[in-house]
Amino acid sequence: MESGAAATVSSSGHHSPSSSSESHQGLLSVDGGGGKTTAAKRGIIGRHESIADKIQRHRGILLLISVPVVLIGLVLLLVPGRSASDAVVEEYTVLNRKRGPNSRPPKNYAVVFDAGSSGSRVHVYCFDRNLDLLPLGNELELFLQLKPGLSAYPTDPRQAANSLVSLLDKAEASVPRELRPKTPVRVGATAGLRTLGHEASENILQAVKELLRDRSMLKTEANAVTVLDGAQEGSYQWVTINYLLRNLGKPYSDTVGVVDLGGGSVQMAYAISEEDAATAPKPLEGEDSYVREMFLKGRKYFLYVHSYLHYGLLAARAEILKVSEDSISPCIMTGYDGTYKYGGEEFKAAAVQSGASLDECRRLTINALKVNDTLCTHMKCTFGGVWNGGRGGGQKNMFVASFFFDRAAEAGFVDPKQPVATVRPMDFEKAAKKACSMKMEEGKSKFPRVEEDNLPYLCMDLVYQYTLLVNGFGLEPSQTITLVKKVKYGEHAVEAAWPLGSAIEAVSSP
Repeated sequence: MESGAAATVSSSGHHSPSSSSESHQGLLSVDGGGGKTTAAKRGIIGRHESIADKIQRHRGILLLISVPVVLIGLVLLLVPGRSASDAVVEEYTVLNRKRGPNSRPPKNYAVVFDAGSSGSRVHVYCFDRNLDLLPLGNELELFLQLKPGLSAYPTDPRQAANSLVSLLDKAEASVPRELRPKTPVRVGATAGLRTLGHEASENILQAVKELLRDRSMLKTEANAVTVLDGAQEGSYQWVTINYLLRNLGKPYSDTVGVVDLGGGSVQMAYAISEEDAATAPKPLEGEDSYVREMFLKGRKYFLYVHSYLHYGLLAARAEILKVSEDSISPCIMTGYDGTYKYGGEEFKAAAVQSGASLDECRRLTINALKVNDTLCTHMKCTFGGVWNGGRGGGQKNMFVASFFFDRAAEAGFVDPKQPVATVRPMDFEKAAKKACSMKMEEGKSKFPRVEEDNLPYLCMDLVYQYTLLVNGFGLEPSQTITLVKKVKYGEHAVEAAWPLGSAIEAVSSP
């Protein structure tokens, strides 16, 4: 019986169903007979112990072995050979490769020179990938300026170019060395250079190109140095102010209109409806198109823009003096007798013996603006026969920049320390009445912020600005307008000038 039971156990330790039955019968027989040894019993028990019993009997050893194995498995699971962060970095790299060489780096700099008639200015901007401005030190731009401008050197182009050297060196120093070859530099000359004539202005522009090539590491594109046409200047200014106000991407009626009074020209720009754009008249011969299409922040805009050459503040003085009788002007402050130089010409500038007169100055200014002439062939004109754009929602909020702000600050009816002021056109007339009634000596004490060279023309300047807004552009004398020097952008205030619009275009280009 004992040998029979042993025979039914296979060498692998597994039992067939019949061997299990026979083994239990043998065990009962042995116990019942009581004649077999204890050793035999232990042998049979050891061979036929269940798996559960074995685990129970050796649980200590199994526990000791299994704990390290489980821990090792967890470590391998949580720390794979290629981490999740590695996968994200690799995916980001692949996406950047797919974007190609034109994808923008984290920081993009742009250097823009505003070569105006009254002086040269340089702006340096830094943008992130989303074209949001990043700080440069404590400000959102580097801004430097000097006088005189390029047009002060009509016969010496090399000297004109060299006048920019100090601005160029400081601007370039503000750009990290490794980014300079990728940083576009632009020089935009405005109305002052346009008045010199083609040959003189081209010689100056060529000298400036050579200066940038020989002295600068910055990226100079083929059209980097140019005379801006009026439409470019006006549209860049409109982009600048609406960008800073975060209006780009909104409906055209939610944008603001812009009047930018420079030294040689004045620009008006505002967004109009597609219907008004479709009915825009053809401009006069030699003038730019009235409407520019611009695609900004996912929205298409139809921008009415016109630049009036010879009607910037400094150029307008010459136009007003041209229509003055007998070389004396009721617009010149009492006690002044001199000459006014502009665009290579000299004009007699002498006060009327009886003193300046606001009413007489207004009459001359309206004549100079050609408000009532026969050139207007459209339903609605501004002055000089120019279409007014049809007005509309894009003009309901007017931001007025440059010399408008400067003269208002100098005349004392806005705070020069504040970047923005709300005024009415009639405020210019009120200040003009005060200035026109004064003699030169009194004016020096009453208007301490006005530079000595500008003081004789303060009456004229203020009368012109009022007349331009009301008779020229058709604003109501009591209409609220915003004078703007800088626009708040986040925690910073940024110069409200056309170069920012040019910089946005430059860094957006491939």
